[in-house]
Amino acid sequence: MIDEALDQSRSILADYDEDGIFVYQAFKPNIVEEALRQGTFGKGFNLDRMTWIKPSFGWMLYRSDYATARLQEGIVKIKLSHEAFLAILRQAVPTAFDKRVHSTEAEWQTALRNTDVRVQWDPDRDWQLRRLSRRAIQLGLQGAVVRQYVSSIIGLESVSALAHACRRASETGADRPSAYPMEREYDVPVEVRRVMGMTE
Repeated sequence: MIDEALDQSRSILADYDEDGIFVYQAFKPNIVEEALRQGTFGKGFNLDRMTWIKPSFGWMLYRSDYATARLQEGIVKIKLSHEAFLAILRQAVPTAFDKRVHSTEAEWQTALRNTDVRVQWDPDRDWQLRRLSRRAIQLGLQGAVVRQYVSSIIGLESVSALAHACRRASETGADRPSAYPMEREYDVPVEVRRVMGMTE
């Protein structure tokens, strides 16, 4: 069952502009370098396994330990069109049974078997990795959706250096780096809110 303690603050916070939304992934540095060269993922990126994208940079810092965790030493900031991102959300099924999305566990299990997108809500983190009272989403993509995701990327940049700067600032008591992304609530249609189990 989904923990309901943080439900009141469940929304998608992200860095975005008129053209699209930014999400983050962490990999070995050579995968990031190849992606930057190609403008999308290429050599080293496995199209046949589940890959997770995260709109929250703080959550990405936490999961990768400031881009120092093994096989996560490189963080890439990926831009997707709004249409591509919403298409992913429309296919999402929670990784755990959520009674606001599915009426029974059997219904949820059937939906989970028949989708290539999983959504997980976890306590968000700030730039110092402190747990926040709101949730952050991460989206697991597999199968055909991974290929659609890779082909729909409209921009890439490395933010590994920013992750390291955040760690140094946190350890020395300095201010948050000015390049830290400005994340704000991302508005989604009502039908997507329902799929995502988001509260009104």
